[in-house]
Amino acid sequence: MIRLLYFTMKAPRLLGVWLTGGLGATSLLAAVETPAPATGGKVAAEATDILEQFVAWLHGFFPGIDGTLFHWIACGVIIVLVILLRHVVTKIVFHQLKKLAAKTETTLDDKLFPALEGPADMLVLVLGIFAALTVLPLSAKVDRLVTNAATISALAVLTWALIRAGGAVLAHLEEIAHEKQMTVATFMPLIKKTLFVVAVVLGLLVIAQSLGWPVMGLLGAAGIGGLAFALAAQDTIANLFGSFVVVVDHPFRVGDVVKIGTAEGRVEDIGLRSTKIRTAARTLIVIPNKTVASEAITNFTRMPQRRVDQTIGLTYDATPDQVQTIAEDIRQLLRGDPGVQADSVLVHFAEYGDCSLNLHIMYFAVDPDWARHMDLRERINLKIMRAVAARGLEFAFPTQTVLLDGPVARQLAGNKG
Repeated sequence: MIRLLYFTMKAPRLLGVWLTGGLGATSLLAAVETPAPATGGKVAAEATDILEQFVAWLHGFFPGIDGTLFHWIACGVIIVLVILLRHVVTKIVFHQLKKLAAKTETTLDDKLFPALEGPADMLVLVLGIFAALTVLPLSAKVDRLVTNAATISALAVLTWALIRAGGAVLAHLEEIAHEKQMTVATFMPLIKKTLFVVAVVLGLLVIAQSLGWPVMGLLGAAGIGGLAFALAAQDTIANLFGSFVVVVDHPFRVGDVVKIGTAEGRVEDIGLRSTKIRTAARTLIVIPNKTVASEAITNFTRMPQRRVDQTIGLTYDATPDQVQTIAEDIRQLLRGDPGVQADSVLVHFAEYGDCSLNLHIMYFAVDPDWARHMDLRERINLKIMRAVAARGLEFAFPTQTVLLDGPVARQLAGNKG
């Protein structure tokens, strides 16, 4: 049982380093495989001595009881103490932690403490039971079986605690992602499943390594197989990396109107392999995420405002004063419309066209939404038509005047007369 006690002393440090990224799977297994150093063995021996001293101290109150029998009695006493300790942990310690969590602003601790309550309760029970078995006069074979069972149980509980804690943290991050409408929220269920599988696999590898199984060789073979798989699935992996780029950069989200390369439309779905866009013609375009990651992306939804440029033409019989007056009228009606950014209005007599006197009109719509922007343009255009009519002016349209000259033209004119 000394090995179990040593592992119990060492497990919190290993778990902490694992959680902070200081150990990968291989190095974690190597850390468990490494024999206990002198200080670790001293700690384990001291822990065993404490149990033996506890039994000897307890036996001092009942000297008439046979030593072997009393070891069984001490085993029962330890189990009772463990049950009491479980009650303290679950009913008092975690109850107080939950009350403290309710007073904080963050909701992470509200999820984390309930998630760790079950594993903490089980860890106390497991360590207590095997500590009780340590004081029994067992044979070397049985003691070895108990040690292996204790190692498996303790590692399984620690893996369970890691999974529960990670699940609570990911649930908190998913909640934040949904509140901020981040693209990563779409991938949170997949991230949860992936990390769950990773934690379970690492836990099983650590357990197998602690039992002396040749896990390092298996990992080496798995690494070679993984390399071969990666070479055979380059496109799939490229699409996966492309999806992670979309998550990190979040250039768009579901519902945005975007242009990716030559494809333009509304984003319907962002998956692991591809992104789906619904075009204005209601067709569906499926773009591999590796293409999304490498193409220039134009996000129309994130425009703060939408620019409007248009030109209107007046007939050439308009006088300079009339042109100047109608230009000012258009400026005023644009600045007075709540859907137009007032300081962005530009209206000028721009050029002499082939058939018209052209006024260039430019302004920004406050709301970038396409439908509301089109409603604004309709409203403005109707106001301009009314303003032009009120000034007695007319819109020009393409016209041509043909001058006929020469003998034939004069003859035709004479016949007509």
